[in-house]
Parts: sequence; structure tokens; C-alpha cells
Amino acid sequence: MKPENCVDQVIEIATLAGKKIRDIYQKGDFEREIKSDNTPVTSADLAAHEIITNALKALTPDIPVLSEEDADIPFAQRCDWPRYWLVDPLDGTGEFIAGSGDFSVIIALVEHNRPIMGVVYAPMTEVCYYGIAGLGSYKRKDGAEVRISSKQLTNDSDSLRLAVSRRQDPKSVIKLFNQDKHCELVVLGGAALKSCLIAEGRADCYVRIGPTGEWDTGAAQIIVEEAGGQIMDLNLQPLTYNERESLENPNFIVVGSPALEWDQILINE
Repeated sequence: MKPENCVDQVIEIATLAGKKIRDIYQKGDFEREIKSDNTPVTSADLAAHEIITNALKALTPDIPVLSEEDADIPFAQRCDWPRYWLVDPLDGTGEFIAGSGDFSVIIALVEHNRPIMGVVYAPMTEVCYYGIAGLGSYKRKDGAEVRISSKQLTNDSDSLRLAVSRRQDPKSVIKLFNQDKHCELVVLGGAALKSCLIAEGRADCYVRIGPTGEWDTGAAQIIVEEAGGQIMDLNLQPLTYNERESLENPNFIVVGSPALEWDQILINE
């Protein structure tokens, strides 16, 4: 199965889950719990999880699904998967609870430990981003589709458009950059949506400090890479997928222009 042959079906699945999330969000009638890792989960997360996993299993019965809401799969079992779906049914649960509207549905197809297709769907704006290895990244809205590209900064630029969370102290991120760089803040919630800002050139970089799972970055990574950018840990090494027992990511940076000397721009303390 080539990913380009099923991407439309995957977008439909993400859209269906997104409509369910939007309906719950607009009604304001949802249950909230705290998981064992001290992160919140709502009935919207679980409803989207059921929609996505059932639909993916029907679409590709031979491909396993790894979802944030069903991630307790031993490494000994999943390490031999040559291909699997990597899903975050609701990225930005905190934003959902806070009422900002900045959340998304994330579905990635991972092959040999690298994402080869990714879909990020924003229920409240009905915008969809997707990328396929070797075929580029795209943005769909209102029936129109455009190919996206991260804008390349010039090496002598002294300003960075830095994507930051609505609920994050920007000083905690700005301090990681060389003081010669002036940071213009672009505020948006949701890790995947901020990565997509980089992919379409609306921001230059995004640094995530704090815990995330591989499901938070899988789809975004292929979208960013196919748009010309890169996602790396703070030592500027590529993120890995399904290569260890833990599914937690390190702190990472998303950049639109990998050609810049990020080892000089970023201060890794």
C-alpha cells in the first residue's frame, strides 16, 4: 500500500474524529480525568480514539495502531512492527479544556521507524495539513489545496519568528537563543499546530520544553520535512520512533530552515 493511495481516506477519518471533538467542545459537555502520567484526558479524547482506531483497522487490517489513549503495548511486541499507525486523537487537550480552540487530530503512518505520511486536522478551523514522503506537504481549507513550504531565513537575519504556546512563559524559551537574535512571538496552542506554522512559513522555529509523546510529532515531522524544515532534539539530532521502551520525546526544536547554523543560534544549557 502506497501512502498516497490512502491519504484521502485518512483525512476523512481525521475529519470525522474532528467533527466529534468539535461537537463535544461546542456543547461543553465533557468529562475530564487525570491519567497516571499526570496529564489530562477527556471524553472527547476517548471518543476520537474510538473513531480513529476502528476506522484505521477497517481501512488497513494488517497494520497495527499505536494511539496515545492505548499506548501500553510492550516494546517487545511493537519493536518488530515494520509499519504502524501513530495517533494522537486530540493533540492539545489542555487547550480543549481551556477553551482556546487550538487543538488538532493527528494521524501518522510510520515505516521502518520513520514517518512516511502525516495528517494534522484542526477541528475548529477545519484546516488540514498533510505530508507524504517524497511528494511534498499540503494545506487544505474550504475545498482548496495548496502546497506549502517553509520560508528560508537568510543567514544574516537578526530576527526569529518564534512560535510559543498560549500557556507558556515565553522567557523560558527565549533564553535558549543567542541574544543576538530578536524573537518575534507567534502565539498558538497545540504542539502539532505550531509545527505546521513552521511548515507553511508563518514562523521560523518552535521549541518544545517538557514532556511529549512520539504521537505528538510523528505526523508533524513528515509535514515539516516535506515542506523543507526539520524536527530535532536540542542536540540537533533527529527524533526517533519506536526504537525504545519509552515513547516519550526529548525536548525538541522545529525549524523551517535547516541550513542555518542552529548550533550557534540555539544555546543548549
